[in-house]
Amino acid sequence: MSKVVVVYHSGYGHTQRMAQSVAEGAGAELLAIDADGNLPEGGWETLAAADAIIMGSPTYMGSVSWQFKKFADASSKPWFGQQWKDKIFAGFTNSATMNGDKLSTLHYLFTLAMQHSGIWVGTGLMPSNSKAAQRNDVNYVGSFSGAMAQSPSDAGANEMLPGDLETAKLFGQRVAATAAKFKA
Repeated sequence: MSKVVVVYHSGYGHTQRMAQSVAEGAGAELLAIDADGNLPEGGWETLAAADAIIMGSPTYMGSVSWQFKKFADASSKPWFGQQWKDKIFAGFTNSATMNGDKLSTLHYLFTLAMQHSGIWVGTGLMPSNSKAAQRNDVNYVGSFSGAMAQSPSDAGANEMLPGDLETAKLFGQRVAATAAKFKA
């Protein structure tokens, strides 16, 4: 069995709910980046031991939160020794608007994974894009690069749509299954 870690920052709880759904699907350990941009004690060791690292951040102003960016910059230490080379990587994000420049955030996460010489996994989910599609369908936001969710700016984390959370869960399952294939 592969060891999967979900490392994420959440500003208002929405990305945390998404991280929990991703982790549920992947059977993963959650590793939260705190409000100061730091990992908990033992966090770097947890990431070093992972077979797959799924990264998550809210999309703020078209990119990751500054707390996630601080974590990413600090990952230059394992980068220097290529300690995460050939690990499986994936990413997810949430923003208040339907587009919200979430793809820019996923590109940031993808670039970080590539700098670490990782192997990127997308959603593997077809979009819900027919006339019959409903907002609560799986992958309604229509992302292939990583999981995306949309939460209105005046909605609490407990109001996230089940379809977005199911998308996150299925995404987590795919990442875990891919990691298992690479470990075999």
